[in-house]
Amino acid sequence: MSDAAVREDAPVLEIDPFSTESLLDPLPIDTLIRETAELVWIPAHGVWFTGRHDVIDQVFRDYETFESSAGTGLTNTKRTENWRKPSVILENDPPSHGTYRRVMTSVLSPRVVRRVTEEFQQRADELVDRVLADGPEIDLAPQLAVAYPLQVLPDALGIDPEGRQHLLPYSNLNFQAQGPRNEHFHRAQAAAEEAATWVNWQMRRESLRPGGLGQTIYEFADEATISHDDAAMLVRTFLSAGVDTTIFGIQHTFLALISQPDAWAALHDDPSLARRAFEEGLRWNAPSPFIARTTSRPCVLGGVALQEGEKVVMDLAAANRDPRRWENPDVYDLERDATGHLAFGTGIHGCVGQMMARMEATCLLSALARRVRTIAPAGEPVRIVNNWLRGFESLPARVEVV
Repeated sequence: MSDAAVREDAPVLEIDPFSTESLLDPLPIDTLIRETAELVWIPAHGVWFTGRHDVIDQVFRDYETFESSAGTGLTNTKRTENWRKPSVILENDPPSHGTYRRVMTSVLSPRVVRRVTEEFQQRADELVDRVLADGPEIDLAPQLAVAYPLQVLPDALGIDPEGRQHLLPYSNLNFQAQGPRNEHFHRAQAAAEEAATWVNWQMRRESLRPGGLGQTIYEFADEATISHDDAAMLVRTFLSAGVDTTIFGIQHTFLALISQPDAWAALHDDPSLARRAFEEGLRWNAPSPFIARTTSRPCVLGGVALQEGEKVVMDLAAANRDPRRWENPDVYDLERDATGHLAFGTGIHGCVGQMMARMEATCLLSALARRVRTIAPAGEPVRIVNNWLRGFESLPARVEVV
Protein backbone atom coordinates (compact mmCIF):
# COMPACT_ATOMS: atom_id res chain seq x y z
CA MET A 1 0.00 0.00 0.00
CA SER A 2 1.34 3.41 -0.94
CA ASP A 3 1.75 6.24 1.54
CA ALA A 4 -0.86 8.24 -0.39
CA ALA A 5 -3.47 5.49 -0.02
CA VAL A 6 -2.63 5.08 3.63
CA ARG A 7 -3.24 8.77 4.36
CA GLU A 8 -6.78 8.41 3.05
CA ASP A 9 -7.49 5.48 5.37
CA ALA A 10 -6.02 6.41 8.74
CA PRO A 11 -4.30 9.11 10.78
CA VAL A 12 -0.62 9.66 10.08
CA LEU A 13 1.87 10.43 12.85
CA GLU A 14 5.07 12.15 11.78
CA ILE A 15 7.05 10.79 14.73
CA ASP A 16 9.93 8.39 15.29
CA PRO A 17 9.34 6.11 18.29
CA PHE A 18 12.95 4.91 17.95
CA SER A 19 14.76 8.23 18.11
CA THR A 20 17.02 8.69 21.11
CA GLU A 21 14.70 11.39 22.43
CA SER A 22 11.67 9.08 22.21
CA LEU A 23 13.48 6.14 23.78
CA LEU A 24 14.57 8.27 26.74
CA ASP A 25 11.06 9.68 27.26
CA PRO A 26 8.67 7.11 25.79
CA LEU A 27 5.40 7.73 27.65
CA PRO A 28 4.31 10.79 25.59
CA ILE A 29 4.88 8.76 22.40
CA ASP A 30 2.84 5.85 23.78
CA THR A 31 0.00 8.19 24.70
CA LEU A 32 0.02 9.88 21.29
CA ILE A 33 -0.10 6.55 19.44
CA ARG A 34 -2.87 5.18 21.64
CA GLU A 35 -5.08 8.26 21.77
CA THR A 36 -4.80 9.32 18.13
CA ALA A 37 -6.71 6.35 16.73
CA GLU A 38 -7.09 2.58 16.88
CA LEU A 39 -4.48 2.28 14.13
CA VAL A 40 -1.96 4.92 12.99
CA TRP A 41 0.50 5.04 10.13
CA ILE A 42 4.10 6.05 10.92
CA PRO A 43 5.86 6.97 7.65
CA ALA A 44 9.29 7.16 9.31
CA HIS A 45 9.34 3.36 9.31
CA GLY A 46 6.53 2.45 6.91
CA VAL A 47 4.55 0.50 9.49
CA TRP A 48 1.28 0.63 11.39
CA PHE A 49 1.15 1.11 15.15
CA THR A 50 -1.64 0.44 17.63
CA GLY A 51 -1.71 1.19 21.35
CA ARG A 52 -5.29 0.13 22.10
CA HIS A 53 -5.73 -2.81 24.46
CA ASP A 54 -8.67 -4.38 22.63
CA VAL A 55 -7.07 -4.05 19.18
CA ILE A 56 -3.83 -5.63 20.37
CA ASP A 57 -5.74 -8.47 22.01
CA GLN A 58 -7.48 -9.05 18.66
CA VAL A 59 -4.18 -9.16 16.78
CA PHE A 60 -2.59 -11.57 19.26
CA ARG A 61 -5.54 -13.97 19.07
CA ASP A 62 -5.98 -13.90 15.27
CA TYR A 63 -2.66 -15.62 14.56
CA GLU A 64 -3.82 -16.77 11.12
CA THR A 65 -4.29 -13.22 9.84
CA PHE A 66 -1.42 -11.67 11.80
CA GLU A 67 1.52 -14.02 11.44
CA SER A 68 4.72 -14.24 13.46
CA SER A 69 6.80 -16.09 10.88
CA ALA A 70 7.60 -12.86 9.00
CA GLY A 71 9.41 -11.62 12.10
CA THR A 72 8.21 -9.96 15.29
CA GLY A 73 10.17 -6.75 14.69
CA LEU A 74 10.09 -4.11 11.97
CA THR A 75 11.89 -6.28 9.42
CA ASN A 76 9.79 -8.58 7.24
CA THR A 77 12.10 -11.57 7.49
CA LYS A 78 10.39 -13.32 4.58
CA ARG A 79 11.63 -10.54 2.33
CA THR A 80 14.82 -9.37 4.04
CA GLU A 81 17.36 -11.62 5.72
CA ASN A 82 17.70 -10.94 9.43
CA TRP A 83 20.99 -10.82 11.38
CA ARG A 84 20.26 -14.25 12.86
CA LYS A 85 18.18 -17.30 12.04
CA PRO A 86 14.54 -16.96 13.11
CA SER A 87 13.41 -18.42 16.42
CA VAL A 88 11.58 -21.70 15.96
CA ILE A 89 9.04 -20.69 18.60
CA LEU A 90 8.80 -16.87 18.70
CA GLU A 91 8.95 -16.35 14.93
CA ASN A 92 6.96 -19.36 13.84
CA ASP A 93 3.32 -20.16 13.14
CA PRO A 94 1.11 -23.26 13.37
CA PRO A 95 1.27 -26.07 12.74
CA SER A 96 5.02 -26.38 13.42
CA HIS A 97 4.91 -23.74 16.16
CA GLY A 98 2.79 -26.07 18.29
CA THR A 99 5.49 -28.74 18.41
CA TYR A 100 8.14 -26.37 19.74
CA ARG A 101 5.75 -24.73 22.17
CA ARG A 102 4.78 -28.11 23.63
CA VAL A 103 8.47 -28.86 24.18
CA MET A 104 9.10 -25.57 25.94
CA THR A 105 5.89 -25.83 27.96
CA SER A 106 7.07 -29.23 29.20
CA VAL A 107 10.57 -27.96 29.98
CA LEU A 108 9.10 -25.01 31.90
CA SER A 109 6.10 -26.80 33.41
CA PRO A 110 4.62 -25.72 36.76
CA ARG A 111 6.22 -28.82 38.28
CA VAL A 112 9.67 -27.78 37.04
CA VAL A 113 9.20 -24.21 38.27
CA ARG A 114 8.15 -25.48 41.71
CA ARG A 115 11.17 -27.77 41.80
CA VAL A 116 13.66 -24.95 41.31
CA THR A 117 11.86 -22.32 43.39
CA GLU A 118 13.53 -23.21 46.68
CA GLU A 119 17.00 -22.89 45.15
CA PHE A 120 16.06 -19.62 43.41
CA GLN A 121 14.79 -18.22 46.71
CA GLN A 122 17.99 -19.20 48.49
CA ARG A 123 20.06 -17.47 45.80
CA ALA A 124 17.92 -14.35 46.12
CA ASP A 125 18.32 -14.25 49.90
CA GLU A 126 22.09 -14.67 49.61
CA LEU A 127 22.43 -11.95 46.99
CA VAL A 128 20.31 -9.48 48.95
CA ASP A 129 22.38 -10.10 52.09
CA ARG A 130 25.64 -9.48 50.19
CA VAL A 131 24.41 -6.27 48.61
CA LEU A 132 22.97 -4.86 51.84
CA ALA A 133 26.21 -5.60 53.67
CA ASP A 134 27.92 -2.85 51.63
CA GLY A 135 25.97 -0.04 53.27
CA PRO A 136 22.70 1.90 53.09
CA GLU A 137 23.13 3.10 49.47
CA ILE A 138 22.73 0.49 46.76
CA ASP A 139 22.06 0.47 43.02
CA LEU A 140 19.02 -1.68 42.44
CA ALA A 141 19.59 -1.96 38.68
CA PRO A 142 23.01 -3.68 38.37
CA GLN A 143 23.39 -5.06 41.90
CA LEU A 144 20.04 -6.86 42.13
CA ALA A 145 17.85 -6.66 39.02
CA VAL A 146 20.71 -7.58 36.66
CA ALA A 147 22.85 -9.76 38.90
CA TYR A 148 20.09 -12.11 40.02
CA PRO A 149 18.52 -13.25 36.70
CA LEU A 150 21.98 -13.32 35.13
CA GLN A 151 22.95 -15.93 37.71
CA VAL A 152 19.91 -18.12 38.29
CA LEU A 153 18.52 -18.59 34.77
CA PRO A 154 21.82 -19.57 33.08
CA ASP A 155 22.52 -21.85 36.07
CA ALA A 156 19.16 -23.55 35.58
CA LEU A 157 19.80 -23.87 31.86
CA GLY A 158 23.22 -25.43 32.49
CA ILE A 159 25.38 -22.66 31.02
CA ASP A 160 29.04 -22.48 32.03
CA PRO A 161 29.68 -19.47 34.33
CA GLU A 162 32.74 -18.50 32.29
CA GLY A 163 31.85 -16.04 29.57
CA ARG A 164 28.45 -14.97 30.88
CA GLN A 165 29.45 -11.35 30.44
CA HIS A 166 28.54 -11.96 26.78
CA LEU A 167 24.87 -12.60 27.57
CA LEU A 168 23.82 -8.97 27.94
CA PRO A 169 25.54 -7.67 24.76
CA TYR A 170 24.02 -10.54 22.79
CA SER A 171 20.55 -10.00 24.17
CA ASN A 172 20.91 -6.24 23.66
CA LEU A 173 21.66 -6.81 19.98
CA ASN A 174 18.77 -9.25 19.69
CA PHE A 175 16.31 -6.61 20.85
CA GLN A 176 17.96 -3.64 19.13
CA ALA A 177 17.62 -5.58 15.87
CA GLN A 178 13.85 -5.78 16.28
CA GLY A 179 13.76 -2.05 15.62
CA PRO A 180 15.26 -0.04 12.76
CA ARG A 181 18.86 -0.32 11.62
CA ASN A 182 19.73 2.92 13.38
CA GLU A 183 22.71 4.07 15.44
CA HIS A 184 21.54 2.04 18.45
CA PHE A 185 21.50 -1.16 16.41
CA HIS A 186 24.92 -0.54 14.84
CA ARG A 187 26.49 0.18 18.23
CA ALA A 188 25.00 -3.00 19.66
CA GLN A 189 26.20 -5.00 16.67
CA ALA A 190 29.77 -3.80 17.13
CA ALA A 191 29.66 -4.60 20.85
CA ALA A 192 28.29 -8.10 20.35
CA GLU A 193 30.74 -9.62 17.87
CA GLU A 194 32.36 -11.92 20.44
CA ALA A 195 29.03 -12.43 22.21
CA ALA A 196 27.37 -14.00 19.17
CA THR A 197 30.22 -16.49 18.84
CA TRP A 198 29.97 -17.36 22.54
CA VAL A 199 26.19 -17.88 22.39
CA ASN A 200 26.49 -20.11 19.31
CA TRP A 201 29.01 -22.19 21.24
CA GLN A 202 26.76 -22.41 24.31
CA MET A 203 23.84 -23.67 22.21
CA ARG A 204 25.71 -26.93 21.63
CA ARG A 205 24.76 -29.94 23.71
CA GLU A 206 28.36 -30.54 24.74
CA SER A 207 28.49 -27.07 26.34
CA LEU A 208 25.53 -27.67 28.66
CA ARG A 209 25.92 -29.16 32.12
CA PRO A 210 24.09 -32.43 32.89
CA GLY A 211 20.84 -32.02 34.75
CA GLY A 212 20.08 -28.55 33.42
CA LEU A 213 17.05 -27.45 31.42
CA GLY A 214 19.20 -27.23 28.30
CA GLN A 215 19.91 -30.94 28.40
CA THR A 216 16.19 -31.55 28.94
CA ILE A 217 15.52 -29.75 25.66
CA TYR A 218 18.00 -32.01 23.87
CA GLU A 219 16.23 -35.09 25.26
CA PHE A 220 13.27 -34.18 23.05
CA ALA A 221 15.67 -34.31 20.10
CA ASP A 222 16.78 -37.78 21.20
CA GLU A 223 13.12 -38.83 21.03
CA ALA A 224 12.89 -37.29 17.52
CA THR A 225 10.20 -34.84 18.68
CA ILE A 226 12.41 -32.07 17.31
CA SER A 227 15.76 -32.03 15.53
CA HIS A 228 19.05 -31.42 17.30
CA ASP A 229 19.38 -28.16 15.37
CA ASP A 230 15.97 -27.12 16.67
CA ALA A 231 17.04 -27.99 20.22
CA ALA A 232 20.01 -25.64 19.84
CA MET A 233 17.68 -22.89 18.64
CA LEU A 234 15.44 -23.34 21.68
CA VAL A 235 18.47 -23.02 23.95
CA ARG A 236 19.27 -19.78 22.12
CA THR A 237 15.73 -18.57 22.78
CA PHE A 238 16.36 -19.04 26.50
CA LEU A 239 19.55 -17.00 26.28
CA SER A 240 18.21 -14.19 24.11
CA ALA A 241 14.65 -13.78 25.40
CA GLY A 242 14.69 -14.91 29.02
CA VAL A 243 17.16 -12.55 30.67
CA ASP A 244 16.71 -8.90 29.72
CA THR A 245 12.91 -8.85 29.85
CA THR A 246 12.94 -10.26 33.38
CA ILE A 247 15.71 -7.88 34.43
CA PHE A 248 13.84 -4.82 33.19
CA GLY A 249 10.48 -5.98 34.54
CA ILE A 250 12.07 -6.21 38.00
CA GLN A 251 13.68 -2.79 37.51
CA HIS A 252 10.38 -1.07 36.73
CA THR A 253 8.83 -2.68 39.79
CA PHE A 254 11.72 -1.42 41.91
CA LEU A 255 11.27 2.08 40.46
CA ALA A 256 7.60 2.10 41.41
CA LEU A 257 8.22 0.79 44.91
CA ILE A 258 11.02 3.22 45.79
CA SER A 259 8.82 6.07 44.59
CA GLN A 260 5.86 5.06 46.78
CA PRO A 261 6.70 4.59 50.47
CA ASP A 262 3.21 3.25 51.23
CA ALA A 263 3.54 0.54 48.61
CA TRP A 264 6.95 -0.51 49.94
CA ALA A 265 5.61 -0.53 53.51
CA ALA A 266 2.79 -2.84 52.45
CA LEU A 267 5.24 -5.18 50.73
CA HIS A 268 7.59 -5.16 53.71
CA ASP A 269 4.72 -6.00 56.03
CA ASP A 270 3.52 -8.78 53.72
CA PRO A 271 6.23 -10.11 51.34
CA SER A 272 3.67 -12.49 49.85
CA LEU A 273 2.51 -9.44 47.86
CA ALA A 274 5.69 -9.70 45.74
CA ARG A 275 3.91 -11.45 42.86
CA ARG A 276 1.18 -8.80 42.79
CA ALA A 277 3.83 -6.05 42.95
CA PHE A 278 5.60 -7.51 39.91
CA GLU A 279 2.41 -7.92 37.86
CA GLU A 280 1.46 -4.29 38.47
CA GLY A 281 5.03 -3.28 37.66
CA LEU A 282 4.75 -5.03 34.28
CA ARG A 283 1.45 -3.29 33.59
CA TRP A 284 2.75 0.10 34.71
CA ASN A 285 5.85 -0.09 32.48
CA ALA A 286 6.17 -2.97 30.04
CA PRO A 287 9.88 -3.90 29.79
CA SER A 288 9.49 -5.04 26.19
CA PRO A 289 7.06 -2.41 24.90
CA PHE A 290 6.70 -3.44 21.25
CA ILE A 291 6.02 -6.57 19.27
CA ALA A 292 5.03 -6.82 15.63
CA ARG A 293 2.99 -9.05 13.39
CA THR A 294 2.60 -9.17 9.60
CA THR A 295 -0.69 -9.50 7.74
CA SER A 296 -0.93 -12.82 5.91
CA ARG A 297 -3.99 -11.75 3.91
CA PRO A 298 -6.13 -8.65 3.33
CA CYS A 299 -8.10 -7.65 6.40
CA VAL A 300 -9.65 -4.75 8.29
CA LEU A 301 -8.13 -3.66 11.60
CA GLY A 302 -9.28 -0.65 13.58
CA GLY A 303 -11.45 0.38 10.65
CA VAL A 304 -8.49 0.41 8.24
CA ALA A 305 -8.21 -1.89 5.23
CA LEU A 306 -4.83 -3.63 5.22
CA GLN A 307 -3.23 -5.61 2.43
CA GLU A 308 -1.15 -8.76 2.71
CA GLY A 309 2.41 -8.23 3.97
CA GLU A 310 1.88 -5.12 6.10
CA LYS A 311 3.58 -4.71 9.48
CA VAL A 312 1.51 -3.93 12.55
CA VAL A 313 3.52 -2.93 15.63
CA MET A 314 1.68 -3.41 18.90
CA ASP A 315 2.62 -0.85 21.54
CA LEU A 316 2.14 -3.02 24.62
CA ALA A 317 3.29 -0.29 26.98
CA ALA A 318 0.58 2.02 25.64
CA ALA A 319 -2.09 -0.68 25.87
CA ASN A 320 -1.16 -1.45 29.46
CA ARG A 321 -2.07 2.15 30.29
CA ASP A 322 -5.18 2.27 28.13
CA PRO A 323 -7.84 4.17 30.13
CA ARG A 324 -10.50 2.16 28.27
CA ARG A 325 -9.18 -0.92 30.10
CA TRP A 326 -7.72 0.43 33.36
CA GLU A 327 -8.84 2.96 35.93
CA ASN A 328 -6.16 5.57 36.73
CA PRO A 329 -3.75 3.70 34.43
CA ASP A 330 -0.74 5.96 34.98
CA VAL A 331 -0.74 5.16 38.69
CA TYR A 332 1.16 2.18 40.09
CA ASP A 333 -1.40 0.65 42.45
CA LEU A 334 -0.36 -2.31 44.56
CA GLU A 335 -4.02 -3.05 45.27
CA ARG A 336 -4.88 -3.28 41.57
CA ASP A 337 -5.69 -6.61 39.95
CA ALA A 338 -3.38 -6.36 36.92
CA THR A 339 -4.77 -9.48 35.27
CA GLY A 340 -5.05 -8.85 31.55
CA HIS A 341 -1.89 -6.80 31.11
CA LEU A 342 -0.13 -7.57 27.85
CA ALA A 343 3.52 -7.52 28.90
CA PHE A 344 3.76 -11.28 28.27
CA GLY A 345 1.52 -11.21 25.21
CA THR A 346 -1.46 -13.52 24.99
CA GLY A 347 -2.85 -16.26 22.76
CA ILE A 348 -0.77 -19.05 21.27
CA HIS A 349 2.38 -16.91 21.25
CA GLY A 350 2.09 -15.75 24.86
CA CYS A 351 5.48 -15.85 26.58
CA VAL A 352 6.26 -19.48 27.35
CA GLY A 353 8.72 -18.49 30.08
CA GLN A 354 6.36 -16.20 31.98
CA MET A 355 5.98 -18.58 34.94
CA MET A 356 9.75 -18.66 35.37
CA ALA A 357 10.00 -14.87 35.13
CA ARG A 358 7.26 -14.44 37.71
CA MET A 359 8.97 -16.86 40.06
CA GLU A 360 12.36 -15.12 39.73
CA ALA A 361 10.85 -11.71 40.39
CA THR A 362 8.82 -12.96 43.33
CA CYS A 363 11.89 -14.52 44.95
CA LEU A 364 14.00 -11.37 44.60
CA LEU A 365 11.33 -8.86 45.60
CA SER A 366 10.26 -10.86 48.65
CA ALA A 367 13.89 -11.34 49.72
CA LEU A 368 14.51 -7.59 49.64
CA ALA A 369 11.17 -6.80 51.32
CA ARG A 370 11.96 -9.02 54.27
CA ARG A 371 15.34 -7.36 54.86
CA VAL A 372 14.52 -3.70 54.16
CA ARG A 373 12.15 -1.61 56.29
CA THR A 374 12.21 1.55 54.17
CA ILE A 375 13.59 2.37 50.74
CA ALA A 376 13.82 5.65 48.83
CA PRO A 377 15.50 7.09 45.72
CA ALA A 378 19.12 8.17 46.21
CA GLY A 379 19.61 9.78 42.83
CA GLU A 380 18.13 10.06 39.34
CA PRO A 381 17.49 6.81 37.41
CA VAL A 382 19.61 6.40 34.27
CA ARG A 383 17.77 4.83 31.34
CA ILE A 384 19.29 2.49 28.81
CA VAL A 385 18.67 3.28 25.15
CA ASN A 386 17.25 0.27 23.33
CA ASN A 387 14.92 0.14 20.33
CA TRP A 388 12.82 -2.68 21.75
CA LEU A 389 13.37 -2.68 25.53
CA ARG A 390 12.91 -0.23 28.40
CA GLY A 391 15.10 -0.42 31.46
CA PHE A 392 17.80 1.26 33.46
CA GLU A 393 21.53 1.31 33.83
CA SER A 394 21.18 2.74 37.32
CA LEU A 395 18.49 2.94 40.02
CA PRO A 396 20.19 4.42 43.10
CA ALA A 397 18.37 3.77 46.38
CA ARG A 398 18.86 4.36 50.09
CA VAL A 399 17.66 1.59 52.40
CA GLU A 400 17.00 1.06 56.07
CA VAL A 401 17.77 -2.53 56.92
CA VAL A 402 15.73 -4.48 59.45
